[in-house]
Amino acid sequence: MTKDTGGEQPVELNIRQAFFMEINEQLKILKRGVSDLISEEELKEKLIEAEKEGRPLKVKLGLDPTAPDIHLGHTVVLRKLKQFQDLGHQVYLIIGDFTGMIGDPTGKSETRKQLTKEEVRENALTYQEQFSKVLDRDKTKLVYNSDWLSEMKFSDVLELSAQYTVARMLERDDFSKRYKAGKPIGIHEFFYPLMQGYDSVAIEADVELGGTDQRFNLLVGRNLQKEYGQDSQVIITMPLLEGLDGVNKMSKSLDNYIGVYDKPADMYGKVMSMPDELIARYYELLTDISIEQLNEIKAKLNRDDFNPMQLKKELAAELVREYHDEEAAQYAAQEFENVFSQGNLPDDIPEVKIEKSELDEGELWIVKIVAATGLVDSNSEARRMIKQGAVTIDGEKYDKINLDLEVKDGMIVQIGKRRFAQIKLS
Repeated sequence: MTKDTGGEQPVELNIRQAFFMEINEQLKILKRGVSDLISEEELKEKLIEAEKEGRPLKVKLGLDPTAPDIHLGHTVVLRKLKQFQDLGHQVYLIIGDFTGMIGDPTGKSETRKQLTKEEVRENALTYQEQFSKVLDRDKTKLVYNSDWLSEMKFSDVLELSAQYTVARMLERDDFSKRYKAGKPIGIHEFFYPLMQGYDSVAIEADVELGGTDQRFNLLVGRNLQKEYGQDSQVIITMPLLEGLDGVNKMSKSLDNYIGVYDKPADMYGKVMSMPDELIARYYELLTDISIEQLNEIKAKLNRDDFNPMQLKKELAAELVREYHDEEAAQYAAQEFENVFSQGNLPDDIPEVKIEKSELDEGELWIVKIVAATGLVDSNSEARRMIKQGAVTIDGEKYDKINLDLEVKDGMIVQIGKRRFAQIKLS
């Protein structure tokens, strides 16, 4: 006979309810900003099972170090990893030193140039330092997929490749487009998603994260785990962050990015230059504001009488604060007011030297002057900036490239709104 508790629930039931509330709270946090979750029910089951067994989930992100630097677009996924980390789960960063030599064909219209082992390793060293800007290094397991992929025998590779057909590979949009267009697809490119998927098998991942463009590769890992007798990983994809142009995804090659290691004033200025349409999205994907605060921001932006400038300033300061510190955020804000609102010059203009021997009767071709500042990567980019009317020298704008200018000690070269250099003759 059950004892009457006067309407109160048994202690065991109260504990169980508290437990499930905790799991549901985790789900609420982990679902925020996610593009795709396969599946929510499986993630909930894994969280419950991990809690019962007193172990963390293994949460994986694979990264190929094909470039030396990361930008805020990369941090969208890293921030989701940090949420798992803060909830007590184990984060694995798989540095694709083996797969990186092939290069991920995702989104590419042609075969990528293969990198050398030395190039990949050098980039990987830079990545490790930059990841710590977001993740807790002491709670992050950093592993290289060459540890298991380079040890595979050819018979192991054949067994792996037997798990997928060419038809299934051609379901990938980029492969399909290249095949229909008659563009070559290297056999080694088909192995890329198989190797990335095998990484999940190697560490027995519970969850794998990636951008929306990685969905196919993540599904391969999920399927391979099943073929190798493991529980299939949950897949979480995150949105691809638009760059400062508001159209294309953030990319260094498109010069629409904010770098993790950008100087405070540059980071602040870049945020201030972005389209107003991106404000809410950047707040959602790049900060820890609450859902309620985000909804308030969206409501303000929908008002015709609202000026979004203050929201941009607050966002710019928050990002500088996160990737630098409070002092840097205050300095960057003041620098912005000084340069852009009041029309003054920055306090810390970098100096560049030009040898007097390079001059012809004290003059130098304008393209060479601009290129010498280091604010552009080449003479061709200098030409482009001049033709676009983006170059100002000592307060005068130039848009013609067929000019020789007198080079003065201390002259100021400005490109766009944020880049300055001061010439020193030597």
